[in-house]
Parts: sequence; C-alpha cells; structure tokens
Amino acid sequence: MKAWQINELGDPWTNLSIGEVTLPAPPRGVCRIEVEAVDLNFADILQCQGSYQVKLDTPFTPGMNAVGMVIEAGEDSGHAVGDRIVGPGYKGFGGYAEECFIPGRRATGLDVKVDPIKAAALHVTYGTAWFGLHLRGNLKPSDTVLVLAAAGGVGAAAVELAKVHGCWVVAAAGGVEKTDACLQMGADEVVDYNSEDLYEKVMSLTNGRGVDVVYDPVGAQYFDVARRLVAWEGRYLIIGFAAGTIPSAPMNHTLVKNYSLVGVHMGGYRGRDDQPFDDCYRELYAMLMDDRIDPLVDAVVGFNQLPEMLQRLANRQSKGRIVFDPRR
Repeated sequence: MKAWQINELGDPWTNLSIGEVTLPAPPRGVCRIEVEAVDLNFADILQCQGSYQVKLDTPFTPGMNAVGMVIEAGEDSGHAVGDRIVGPGYKGFGGYAEECFIPGRRATGLDVKVDPIKAAALHVTYGTAWFGLHLRGNLKPSDTVLVLAAAGGVGAAAVELAKVHGCWVVAAAGGVEKTDACLQMGADEVVDYNSEDLYEKVMSLTNGRGVDVVYDPVGAQYFDVARRLVAWEGRYLIIGFAAGTIPSAPMNHTLVKNYSLVGVHMGGYRGRDDQPFDDCYRELYAMLMDDRIDPLVDAVVGFNQLPEMLQRLANRQSKGRIVFDPRR
C-alpha cells in the first residue's frame, strides 16, 4: 500500500516521502482499516519534528486519527470486518496512508450514514471542545464565552458547541477572512487580533464585566490579556499552547478575582476513566446526524497536497480543519 513516511525527524513538508509499505497482521486488540479520511493535526507536525510528548522511532507514518472500514480485525479488537470506525493511529502506523492500524477499544463505531470527512473533522476538535466546555468547564447556557484562535479547528468547534448550548460567544481570530468564518460558525461577536485590541473590545462588549469562560488553545502573549477578561468566579480553560510559548500565571490575580485555571487534557482520561469518551462521542455524533453541528472544513486534499497543507497548518493559514482523503 502507499503511505507517507518520515524517515528522518524534521519538518514534514520537507521530510515526508511516499513509499510502499506492507502492514503486518494486526496485533491483538488492533484493527487494520482502509482509510477514508484523516484530519491534519498540529500534533502530527510536532511528532514529525520529534518535539511531541509521544516519541516514535523512524521510519513511521504520521496521522494521529483516521476514519475507515475495518478490513482485518485483530483478536479482542471489539470490531469486525466491515465495521466503520474512527480512532487514533497505532504505534507509527498512522493515517497518512491507504491503510492504517487503529486500537479497537479506543475506536468509535460510525453509522454508515456519517460522512467520513465530517467525522474526521469532528473527532479530535469537537472531542477536545466537549471535554473542555462540558466535562471540565461546567458550561451553562447563560455563560458568556471568549474563544481564542476561534477560526482554527479546536476554536471553531468550541464556538459551535457553546452556541448550541445556548451561550453568548465572542470569537477572536486574526484577519477579516477568519473573523467572517467565525460569524458563519455562529459567533455573536468577533475580535480581529490584527486590527482591534482584544481587552478593550471584549470589555466594551460585556459592559466591563468580562466573560464567564475563556477557551484558550494558544497560550503565549494572549494569556496575559485573556486572563484579565475573566469575570468573577469564571473559568479559564487551558487547551494547549499552539503559539509555542507556555505562559506563567500570577496566582494573586486568580485569588483576587476568584476564578479557576482549568487544565483540559483529553487524552489523560485514557486508562483512568474511559466513560467520558463514550458520553462525548455519543452526544457529538447524535448532534452531527441531527444537523445541529457542522464541522468547518477548509480543504479536502489527496496524497500530493499533504505536505503543502501541513505547512499551511503550521503557518496558521487554515480555517477549521484540513482533511486528507487518500482516495483522491
């Protein structure tokens, strides 16, 4: 089968190469799938560069999550040939290929009516947003929510899920094209990083109160601004550090304003408590089937466009999700 591989750690847009790979028989608990769709993740870039927390020995095929049809099921995988599933790649046999491995017990079964492109766009980003907003953030319909990097994958998912829940949402993004995309996702108000002052705009929109929830996948310089926008007894959700810099929190500010800094580590629940994953995906895929949510897909690309699109993702030039379809 055809697969992209990293033979030497580095930027994937320069170090990825296409090769012919033969998958072994799937180990116990693992499914081999025919890949239908894979979402491009920033974590894939970090893994190719060797800077992600989970290290893989080269050569390996990146692609952390995939949607596809089971064509071979390992013993005790929980799935059978012909099942459609979505889940994480397994030990370097990732989704940027015609076929890949997925641990069966960590996979979610998909109804045949679910669009694989939408499923790939939804699974990680909306899962992260659900864990952040609902499981960790205790979101209420009356809450006001500020979403940073709101035109990106996890940001756009948070905008839509907060709106579906009945919240008032301010979306922050850089540039008119991205703020327009946020409005299309349902944001009530937008802030353009490139031309507006985040603090002044949000305080003006909230009559000086601030917001109940900040959803932050960025970190870096935005943290110091956004933490000052948290209202009394609010929650600051720490999703990640896409900007590359991990900020420090002045604890006296947290004390005086009586707000919570809340870590959101979705993957950390694996092996500790798997029930939230079942709850999360049961709710999300029901909403997808009922057309209550519609993941924002910026582009669907085939084999040849993949390295270029990973660079576009790294440069934060995308809106929503970029999805790889090996059949194109």
